Amino acid sequence: MVLALYRKYRPATFAQVVGQEHVTEPLRASLRAGRINHAYLFSGPRGCGKTSSARILARSLNCAAGPTDEPCGECNSCIALAPNGPGSVDVVELDAASHGGVDDARELRDKAFYAPAESRYRVFVVDEAHMVTTQGFNALLKIVEEPPEHLIFIFATTEPDKVLPTIRSRTHHYPFRLIPPKPMRALLEKNCEAEGIPVEPAVYPLVIRAGGGSARDTQSVLDQLLAGAGPDGVTYERAVALLGVTDVTLLDSLVDGLAATDGSSVFGTVERVVEAGHDPRRFASDLLDRFRDLLLLQAVPGAAERGLVAVPEDQLATMDKQARDLGQATLTRYAEILHTGLTEMRGATAPRLLLELLCSRMLLPSSSDTESAVLQRVERLERRVAAGVPAAAAQPGQAQEQAPPERPKYQRPSERAAAAPAPEPAAAPAAPEPPAPEPAPEPAVSEPAPEPAAPESAAPEPAVPQPEPVAASTPEPAPEPQPEPAPRPEPAPEPEPVRAPDPEPVAGQVPPTSTGTMDAAGVRSVWSEVTSALRERSRPVQAMLAAATVQSVEGNTIVLAHPAAPLVRRLSEPHNVEVVAAALTDALGGTWQVRWVHGDAAAPAQQAAPPKQKPSFEPPKRTQRREPDPEPPPPEPEPEPPEPPEPMDDESMLAEAARPMTDEERANQRTPEDEAIDLLTEHLGARKIGGDE
Repeated sequence: MVLALYRKYRPATFAQVVGQEHVTEPLRASLRAGRINHAYLFSGPRGCGKTSSARILARSLNCAAGPTDEPCGECNSCIALAPNGPGSVDVVELDAASHGGVDDARELRDKAFYAPAESRYRVFVVDEAHMVTTQGFNALLKIVEEPPEHLIFIFATTEPDKVLPTIRSRTHHYPFRLIPPKPMRALLEKNCEAEGIPVEPAVYPLVIRAGGGSARDTQSVLDQLLAGAGPDGVTYERAVALLGVTDVTLLDSLVDGLAATDGSSVFGTVERVVEAGHDPRRFASDLLDRFRDLLLLQAVPGAAERGLVAVPEDQLATMDKQARDLGQATLTRYAEILHTGLTEMRGATAPRLLLELLCSRMLLPSSSDTESAVLQRVERLERRVAAGVPAAAAQPGQAQEQAPPERPKYQRPSERAAAAPAPEPAAAPAAPEPPAPEPAPEPAVSEPAPEPAAPESAAPEPAVPQPEPVAASTPEPAPEPQPEPAPRPEPAPEPEPVRAPDPEPVAGQVPPTSTGTMDAAGVRSVWSEVTSALRERSRPVQAMLAAATVQSVEGNTIVLAHPAAPLVRRLSEPHNVEVVAAALTDALGGTWQVRWVHGDAAAPAQQAAPPKQKPSFEPPKRTQRREPDPEPPPPEPEPEPPEPPEPMDDESMLAEAARPMTDEERANQRTPEDEAIDLLTEHLGARKIGGDE
C-alpha cells in the first residue's frame, strides 16, 4: 500500500510548516527564550497543520538539545516523535470525539500526575477539543489551571468558541489559517518533483481550488490525480474530467458572449454545459470566480504578479482582454447577480432554468432600475463612444430623425392648388374670354415662340415642354386674338419645384453617410439598445428580431442574419428595413443601411429594386394631365378623378361637395331608395306598391 501524500510529506519542524508563519514564528521565539506555557490552544480550519504543529512542539520540548526550535532529529525523543515514528509514552494523543466524557477526563487527570518516563515533559494532545463535554472540561479545569511542572496540555479544535471559556482563558491561543494559493502551489510542485511525475502547470490552480486552502485536502486531490496519471503525467483534460471542474473554454465563451451582448452565444454555452454533464451550480460558482479574477485584473495593476489571481500564463492574456471588454460596473453587477442566484439555486429543482434566467438578467441591464444596472448602461455608452462612434455622430442622427416629417413624398390636388394660388385664377378667366374675336395674329404667334425655349432651359425633364405645343395648336380656331396667354408659361415651371424633391425622398433605403469606424463586435455590444429602440418604433419587428444576430459590418451597411427563412423575407420588406435602420440610427448615431441574410449565407436576402418600386407615386403625372384641362372650350366641367383613387383629405372632400352638378349628372342621379327597389325587383321578384305603379 502506498502512503498518502499528506502523511508522507508531513512537516517535521516548524520551518517546514507552510503558510502559518504567524503561528510558527512566535512559537519558535518562545522556545528559544525558554518561556514555555503549561497549556496551548491551536484553532483553525481542517487540514491546516494544527495537529502536526502540536507534535512538532512536543518534539521540540523533549529534544535532548532542547527545548529548541530546531529538533536535532537524532535523539530517541526526536526519532520517536518523527512524522512516521512509533511515538513516545510521554506524549499522549487523545481524540475528544470518542473520549470527551467526564469519565475520560477523570482518567486523564489521574494519569497526568505521573512523572514522564524518559522525556523532559509529559504532553497531552487533545484533538477535536470542542467535542469535550462541559462536565469533562470541568473535571479538567483544576489540573489545567495549576498543572505539575512536567505537564503540558495542547488543545486542537476547529471551533474554539465551543471550548469552555474557563479553559480557553487559561491557554495561549494560536489561530491557524487557510494556506494561500502561492505557497500551496510551491508545496505541490515540490511534492510532484519528489514523486517524479510530470504535471501540467494548468492543473495546479484546479487542484488548489478543489482543496479550498487546506493542505491535507489539496494533497489528497493531487494524490488522486497522480494515482490516475498516464504516460504523459497529469494532463489538464484528465484533471478537468476527474475533478468535475468547468472547462476554461466554456467560461471564456460565456464571458465573450456577455461582453458582446450576444444572446445566442450565451445560451448556446449554457446548452453545451448541460450537454457535457456539468452541474449548473458548479458552473455558476466557477463563473463567479472568473468574474472575481477579472475584477482584480482590472482594478489592481499587476494582480497576477502579486499572486492575487492564480491562472496560467497563456490564459492571462485572454483574461486581460476580457477585463478590458467588461468594465468594473458591469463585472460588479454580474458578480452580484451570480451571488444572489447561487443562493436561489440551492435546493432548486430546475437549476438549468435558474442559470438561464441569471444569464438573461446579465444580458438586459435595462430590465432593472438598480444603481448597478444604471452604472452598467452608462459604462456601455462610454465603451460605445470609445469603440468608434463619436458624440458628434449623434447630430446627423438627430437631423435624420427630423428630416422625415419635412420631406413631402407627394402632394394632393388640394395641396397643389393651395401651393400655387396666383396662376390658377389667372388661367381660369383666360379660357372663357376667347369667344370675343379680335384679330391679333402677329403678337399671338410671337408669344408662343419663346414658350418652348423657356421650359427647356428651366426644366430638365422632357415631359414638361410637351403640353406647350398643345397650347400652341389651340390658338388656331379662335383663341389667337388674345395676347393674354402670355402668362401661361409661368404656371408650367411652377409645379416643377414641387415635383423636383419628389424623387429624392422616394429612394428606398436611407442614403449612406459617414458613421465612423464600427465593427460587428461594437454593434453587438449595443444590440440591446437597438432592440429597445425597435420596441418604441414597432413591436412586431422587435419580436421578429429575437433570434437575429449581427453577421458583419460592410461600410455603412450592417448585415443581419436570421435562422428562419420566412422571417428573413418578411424583415426584408422595405418598411421593416426602414424601421430597423431607424432603430440603428437611434442607438448608434449616423446613418445605416440594413441587409438580411438567411443563417450564415452570404447571399443578400433582399435586392435593391423592391425598395425603389414602393414609392412610385403617380400624383405628379396627374398634375401634368390636369394642366391642359383649362384649355378645352368648356370652362367649368372638371375632369373625372383618375382610376386609382387616392386618399382625400377634408379640403378635397369639401371642394368636391361644393362643385355644382351638371344636367347629365342630375338626370342620372339615383337615390338609395331607387337602388334598393331595383335590387328587390331583380333578385326577389318584388313589385312596388304605390302611386308610381
